[in-house]
Amino acid sequence: MKLPLLIKPVSVSGLRGKFLSAASCFHSFHSFSVFFLFLKFKDAINLKNLVCSTVKHSFSGIFTASTGTSNLPEVVAVALVNNIEASYCDSKIEKAIPKQDWMENLRDGEPEYWKEYAQDCAVNRLFFEEQFHILKRRLNQTTSVHILQKVIGCEWDDKTETSHGYQNYGFDGEDFLVFDLKTLTWIATKPQAVITKHYWDRQKTTNDLWKYYLTQVCVDWLKKHLKYGRISLMRTDLPSVSLLQKTPSSQVTCHATGFYPDRADLFWRKDGEELHEDVDKGEILPNHDGTFQMSVDLNISSIAAEDWKKYDCVFQMSDVKDDIITKLDKSVIRTNQSKTEMEIQSFAGASRISQQPQQSVLVYKRTSSVVQ
Repeated sequence: MKLPLLIKPVSVSGLRGKFLSAASCFHSFHSFSVFFLFLKFKDAINLKNLVCSTVKHSFSGIFTASTGTSNLPEVVAVALVNNIEASYCDSKIEKAIPKQDWMENLRDGEPEYWKEYAQDCAVNRLFFEEQFHILKRRLNQTTSVHILQKVIGCEWDDKTETSHGYQNYGFDGEDFLVFDLKTLTWIATKPQAVITKHYWDRQKTTNDLWKYYLTQVCVDWLKKHLKYGRISLMRTDLPSVSLLQKTPSSQVTCHATGFYPDRADLFWRKDGEELHEDVDKGEILPNHDGTFQMSVDLNISSIAAEDWKKYDCVFQMSDVKDDIITKLDKSVIRTNQSKTEMEIQSFAGASRISQQPQQSVLVYKRTSSVVQ
């Protein structure tokens, strides 16, 4: 089957399994370096496509190919089911590695499927070298480090049986090309991508194959993964919610960690109404154990002490009736400053002695939840 790659279609064994990703931050190998690349590119791959809405499941493949990075594999691949890492591969090991127990069951129960899965994960380095060469020349790039990334996948609503497919490309942390599933054409998000857009738009047969993959093959793959991973993927874990603060005068962070799935929301309220000003809301991020975390900051600089009781932090999860509500209360705030340090500062203030407070790091329930 011929697939449209960055500059021209090339022949590969099949559509499935081309999941290559900077989001291999989930994998321990080069995790920090790759996660940095993922953060750089998260806007370019349009992460809203990867976040499940209320009744949807998702199957996503993300890949990253790089040049000029000696400490990273040239290509890294990850397959995600409901935003949980299901399998991993890279150009050094050139084989698929199951990352969940239930994926091992899928591998053992569907040997032919897994064989194709593993074969398709192998990457032709020469192809990517060619694409980088063409792109660097076309985009007039002179630096040695370049990142080519792609996200492809689908969402499926198990209640309405409707689905949505998506496929995006990015280059050096910026949008490059987006596939329009309705018109079966490509959208150039940079002027330099227009040449490729016109070339790909003429590949009618290839674009029809992409439609077939995104609307049928991808959904079938998602259902197959849900079959083997149902117990794990369909569970509900409620979070631990904490109020955190670096210093008595800094913003208060409401932090929820350990929840699953990622169909959740976290926000501050005043007198029962959600706040949209003086708040800074973070994205939902993965924990190392397959759960998720998120946080939202509240600027307290203009809040009078007697008004604290009017504020609370609310955690909501899809399909869970009761919200988790945490009142803004100084007695429950966890801070980087120890009691002894605060007593020293209080004494120093009373004596008009300049005292530089020591800084410490407070590690919370999970290693990924650190105030620094």
